[in-house]
Amino acid sequence: MTKRYDLIVFDWDGTVMDSTAIIAGSIQNACRDLQLTVPSDEAARYVIGMGLTDALRYAVPDAHESQYEPLTERYRHHFLSQGEAIPLFSQARETIMELHSQGYLLAVATGKSSNGLSRALLGSDMVEYFHATRTADVTFSKPHPAMLLELMDELATTADRMLMIGDTTHDLQMAINAGVDAVGVTHGAHPPEQLQALNPLALLDDFIQLRAWFKQNA
Repeated sequence: MTKRYDLIVFDWDGTVMDSTAIIAGSIQNACRDLQLTVPSDEAARYVIGMGLTDALRYAVPDAHESQYEPLTERYRHHFLSQGEAIPLFSQARETIMELHSQGYLLAVATGKSSNGLSRALLGSDMVEYFHATRTADVTFSKPHPAMLLELMDELATTADRMLMIGDTTHDLQMAINAGVDAVGVTHGAHPPEQLQALNPLALLDDFIQLRAWFKQNA
């Protein structure tokens, strides 16, 4: 069968790596350290996928400007203390390896920093499967379309031949803004009803369903 897409772009946290709870908890613990208002679980999960600076400003809007830098440092302390223990979702590795072997171009578009993504890719032994990456410290944060537009240019792909896969409305809105098809996964940060409101091509519960969807549709 002729491939429908040439380039498949994955979000990382909450999509490939099961890190939602640790990210949200690290935001909340950082706030406790500085005696700031602790965001709810929902608010802490909502900002996952944004760049860290944007995420903290949204999740902790009443912090003084001078507090965001130490808040960032405390977040990183809590996250990095657990980072090596964060697993990939079940069947994520197998799915990505299979897509790579089938000749798809694969990329990551994430709210992580470049250093953070490098640690995650090295720690999960996934570096070799991705042809390009974009992070929030090298370009605009989601849902701005820049990550996808830059990946198109780097990998010589057009919007109609690209697919975005993510677990948040930030991912799906970025795809809309770039004119790119998107699939949502429900095992991450944002609830299914929020994802469905942005009309992805499909809304899937796990990588087993995602692999089946690829076989039938991509």
